[in-house]
Amino acid sequence: MIYGGDIITPILMGIMLGGLYALIALGLSLVFGVMRLINLAHGDFVVMGSYIGYALMRNFGIDPILGLIISIPVMFVLGFFIQKYLMGRAFAIASEIPLIIAFGISLIIQNAHQIIWTPLSRALNTPYSHMSFHIGERQFPVSYLLDFVAGILIMLFLRWFLKRTYLGMAITAASQDKRVAQLMGINTGRVYGYAFAIAMVSAAIAGVFLGMTFPFTPTSGISFLTIAFGTVVIGGLGSMLGTFIGGIILGVVQTIGGYLFGPASQMLLVYIIVLVILAIRPQGLFGK
Repeated sequence: MIYGGDIITPILMGIMLGGLYALIALGLSLVFGVMRLINLAHGDFVVMGSYIGYALMRNFGIDPILGLIISIPVMFVLGFFIQKYLMGRAFAIASEIPLIIAFGISLIIQNAHQIIWTPLSRALNTPYSHMSFHIGERQFPVSYLLDFVAGILIMLFLRWFLKRTYLGMAITAASQDKRVAQLMGINTGRVYGYAFAIAMVSAAIAGVFLGMTFPFTPTSGISFLTIAFGTVVIGGLGSMLGTFIGGIILGVVQTIGGYLFGPASQMLLVYIIVLVILAIRPQGLFGK
């Protein structure tokens, strides 16, 4: 990314881009907070959401955002199935096996996408995703604004859900102490299934807004898993608000780095920030 004018432009771009990064990372943060699992397939699930939106738009002319009415239930059921029949059974054997399973799922998704869609890049091109808006004399893509709004809305919804609903409080209880939650009558296996399914819904939503912002390929999930991991490391694994703020920090660091040192330095500065935070505060800025 190359920005002209004063430094305010890349800062604002970074804040809005950070909303997308937070949106991508929220599902990863939720799964880790509940199950203590780094879901290595999360980036590929996000890209799967992009491809579902692309298929609905190309074959049926359905707007990608409206297409979430279809993709959200599909991803929810798929997530519950994966947790119940793959991850859940693996956890009963050893805590390392789900990590290997997630890696295997990642490879399967990537290869399936290459067979179905070929390695060519795709994008969710809509009339409004190519529009722009102005803040003063500065011009910004509408897609970045949509990313930010979607990120903050999903973050606020997840915070409300985890704190105000019975299922959300059950998920929180299971994440804090599985044994005590079971003694209180909570079916932790089912709770884990719902948590993974909700993370998949988050990935579906993130995939649509990602596809309207950047091109994607069958292997794009690796890059976005890295971004998601950096976001939750900065904000704190398991913290919804921390994840959102971590996304903003990552987005601003990336755009400021591009403004000051050129496009090649963007991600280098991000990785340096992640390493510094890991060294100083391994649980993240808002982690417990």
